[in-house]
Amino acid sequence: MRALATLLLAAVALPAAALDPERALAVSQAAIGRQVSDHVLVRADGTTLRLSELAGVPLVVSLVYTGCYRICPTTTRHLLRMARLARKALGPGRFKVLVIGFDTAQDTPEAMQVYARKQGAAGEPDWLFLSADARTARALARELGFVYEPSPRGFDHLLQVSVLDGERRVYRQVYGDAFTAPQLVEPLKELALGRRADKGLLAHLADRVRLFCTTYDPSTGAYRFDYSLFIGLTIAALILLSTLAFLVHELRRRGAS
Repeated sequence: MRALATLLLAAVALPAAALDPERALAVSQAAIGRQVSDHVLVRADGTTLRLSELAGVPLVVSLVYTGCYRICPTTTRHLLRMARLARKALGPGRFKVLVIGFDTAQDTPEAMQVYARKQGAAGEPDWLFLSADARTARALARELGFVYEPSPRGFDHLLQVSVLDGERRVYRQVYGDAFTAPQLVEPLKELALGRRADKGLLAHLADRVRLFCTTYDPSTGAYRFDYSLFIGLTIAALILLSTLAFLVHELRRRGAS
């Protein structure tokens, strides 16, 4: 566990890391299932946002600090690529990405706006770059299981992205600055499949079939609709219907005789 935690720790190359990576990973995992409070955050344009305003939509939450010159930007740019794959696989509006600054002295709304532009994510659909006051940032980090400590070059922290369900419960933790698409997309797909129908039964069933048959192709690094799964389901349904029809026919024939 220590070896894994060390690989996922930002700034671990420092000669005297301020953070115990094994403890940080344990705290992170312990947060799964915990509900995040209805915090008030500040958008890059200065307007406020309550997390309850996003109720019913899964959230991908990444805590960063804008003074980080390498690790946080690398993580955000990778998250941007993976989130775009997720949006193509699941459709628009299925989730929102919240990038939140935890260094409250520096991560002002203006700084978060600049950070978004530098990472190529300014104006990205369903992305929000947010600031918080010190008390809120500490409480949010604690609820997410995100441990950070000051260090000579900024902060030590796990490279962690938290996936929250529509009720703000921590559903999955994703680690590293080069995680694979399925590590992010699969929990989001699970949450999408678990949502209640709000578009009518047929539309809901069609949506579930599309999501179920959307699979990751490692050769292309993208998600695609796997028609073989759909064909297999169709064949299985036809066999089941044929069997039922045969049984009904036999029962009627025996009853008539």
